[in-house]
Amino acid sequence: MITASICTIGDEILIGQITDTNSSYIARALNKVGIKVVHMSSCSDSKRDILNTLKRCLRMSEVVITTGGLGPTKDDITKNVLMTLSGSNRMVRSHKQYIIIKNILSARGIQMLDINRQQAYVPENCTVIPNRIGTAPIMQFRFPKEEFGRDNLLFSMPGVPFETEYATNDVISAIQAHYKLNRIFHRTICTFGIAESVLSKKIESWENSLPANLHLAYLPNPVLGVRLRLSIYGISEKEGKEELDKYASTLKAILGDAVYGEGDTNPQTVTGELLLERGATISTAESCTGGYVAHLLTEIPGSSRYFWGSVVSYDNSVKINTLGVSENTVKKYGVVSSQCVKEMAEGVRKRLGTTYSISTSGIAGPGGGTPNKPVGTLWMAASGPKGTVTATIVSKSTRKINIERFAASALDLFRRSLLAGKI
Repeated sequence: MITASICTIGDEILIGQITDTNSSYIARALNKVGIKVVHMSSCSDSKRDILNTLKRCLRMSEVVITTGGLGPTKDDITKNVLMTLSGSNRMVRSHKQYIIIKNILSARGIQMLDINRQQAYVPENCTVIPNRIGTAPIMQFRFPKEEFGRDNLLFSMPGVPFETEYATNDVISAIQAHYKLNRIFHRTICTFGIAESVLSKKIESWENSLPANLHLAYLPNPVLGVRLRLSIYGISEKEGKEELDKYASTLKAILGDAVYGEGDTNPQTVTGELLLERGATISTAESCTGGYVAHLLTEIPGSSRYFWGSVVSYDNSVKINTLGVSENTVKKYGVVSSQCVKEMAEGVRKRLGTTYSISTSGIAGPGGGTPNKPVGTLWMAASGPKGTVTATIVSKSTRKINIERFAASALDLFRRSLLAGKI
């Protein structure tokens, strides 16, 4: 299998001034065509650092892609480093890139200066892939196996994200013309309501039975749950699909209703699909989540067909006066209780006239907890024509993540209760 390393160049990345989005974009593109990314790194605008990093990457993988350091200013030194690395004796002008630079500057009403002309010059030992929307050319270098132990291709791309994204297809085409690639196939199973460690133990025997060319990755997320990505390498498309179907099927059988979907889906999308299938509507009554359940639901285009509204009952008076929660319930059990969220869910469903409803009440933190109800405690309810189901969880994280996990957990409670015929 052909492997790749990605290196982003620039002090601005290392000091956190900008976020590196280029690496993730390039990695996804490479993966789609069967190139496995084995290393990512960032290095400073230092000749020594760039040179050492690129040499290490070339020894590690067949394909090396760099971004950054190709601008017209003095701190952009990548081109000079590549001249040294490639053994080039001089810079030569790329006529195609020169014309592009001239046209871009002319369209912007900018006079071409010497530093602009210099951008069209590249090390003589490179092949130029014209950058059609920017001034810095994409440079391709080939290194024979004798130099770094591999048949290497190195590509130097601009650091501007939209230029990188635009040029990635050209780079991919150049790689495909040079190497015979085997496809990588993926299948992602989405789960919720089961911790990563518990999940790992539950599927331990199944995971140990996987063939050598099939790999499993755990991808936890507070809103999405734990996604399980199956990847298979070095196999035909037909065989890959058959293998992934087989192992995904047995995995889902083990996990049961913890599985809510596949691929890039999420709890709010699945909730919307379940409601549309039934021609049903939903409302929410939220306290600690502050409208985040409603936010997730309304993220989905077309959610107006099933989502009618929400009551954010942060203060107890709203729970009592608007949702109809009994004062006695609040006094006897507190607002973070099964009894309270049950009445909240039933109250909002009645007042907004929806088929179903979801409610939340908890302690997001960082303060407000008690020995019996620590920070991170959530009570939630899902209500419908067949009844109301309540449940509780405890999330030991930051306030932001607690709120996100609370909201997603409430959607998951609704999904499971609906499919089980309880609401």
